[in-house]
Amino acid sequence: MTSRPDCPVCGAADALPFHRVAGVPVHSVRLLHSRDDAVGIDRGDIDLAGCCACGFVWNRVFDPARIDYSPGYEPTQAFSPAFNRFHRGLAERLIDRHGVRGRTVVEIGCGQGEFLSLLCDLGGNRGIGYDPAYVRRDDTGIESTRVAIVQDVFSDANAPADGDFFCCKMTLEHLADLRGLLGTVRRAIAGRDEAQVFLQVPDATRIFSDIAFWDIYYEHCNYFDPASLDRLLRLSGFAVVDWDRAFGDQYLTMTARPSTEAASTLGAAHATAIERFRRTFPKLAESWRAWLSECHRAGRRVVLWGAGSKAVAFLTTLGVGEEVAFTIDVNPRKHGTYLAGTGHEIAAPARAAEERPDAVIVMNPMYRAEIAADLISRGVRTQLLAVDAPPMPFGAGAP
Repeated sequence: MTSRPDCPVCGAADALPFHRVAGVPVHSVRLLHSRDDAVGIDRGDIDLAGCCACGFVWNRVFDPARIDYSPGYEPTQAFSPAFNRFHRGLAERLIDRHGVRGRTVVEIGCGQGEFLSLLCDLGGNRGIGYDPAYVRRDDTGIESTRVAIVQDVFSDANAPADGDFFCCKMTLEHLADLRGLLGTVRRAIAGRDEAQVFLQVPDATRIFSDIAFWDIYYEHCNYFDPASLDRLLRLSGFAVVDWDRAFGDQYLTMTARPSTEAASTLGAAHATAIERFRRTFPKLAESWRAWLSECHRAGRRVVLWGAGSKAVAFLTTLGVGEEVAFTIDVNPRKHGTYLAGTGHEIAAPARAAEERPDAVIVMNPMYRAEIAADLISRGVRTQLLAVDAPPMPFGAGAP
């Protein structure tokens, strides 16, 4: 039985189902300290459908009651220099483009508060972050005295009375009640037309056009293109000021102000991208399975670099296990834990020098140069593949 049959953005009942995966982990980045816990993690199904009215894509069988974002959820990317450069550049652009100086900044789903700290320190702002998974860390997270964190979900009961720049990064894709959250934000800024809202979500246009099936997992129950995100904002009482793509076109960003304008869209929905995904995914998945099986039969050791949601989705969607020896991640909190679903061990980068894998699959292409440099510094020569490129003949692509 579907739990969300109608479009969560516009309410339309006409939807086109196009991608199903059964039995995937409901959590991809919880710290799992035994292989048994990782393999035995709670599982759910993915049943993606595209709204024929606004282009929004959602998992029709997503159950929010199965999701737990309490401490132990570990999504930070702050151990990557490449990601930190992106984060700082984004904060600087928002401050300069939208005059975010001397203001009260509210971040919904702030994680460890890294981005909120940048906005506040670089712009001279005061910050309030909301996240039930927040845990005070010494190695990453807030360093600013300008920031306070509320270890709870953002709600009418705890919204500040003076917030005038609201930031919600990589959070909307997780929420079943989209209109509910934006309604709370709209009420929090009632009467302050100068207030602004900044949103960042994964760009579904890239996911479906590039057949990036590793970016489809249970926690992400929503998939936005520019038109559907614009539609959501306008239906929630906002008018879009500007929008852009960022981080190698992986992210879609939008800034909006309060408005009573009628709902409209930026352009055509991404039906072409969805159809391309539907037609091409089976062939791409089979090519990866065949390549991994060939490597395994030949005794070649393959590892994944990046032990997060992309790795979980890649392995569980393909249904492979022993074809991959282990996974690597730069986040030391993950070392010695296990990947949700398949139970692959998560190791430190030094493991590559110890075991000399024959091939490394980079789970996020944005980190390929960073990973290649790390391998070279350790004297490791191996085949280096980015997950967004078709599997290459064995031996090609050494750093």
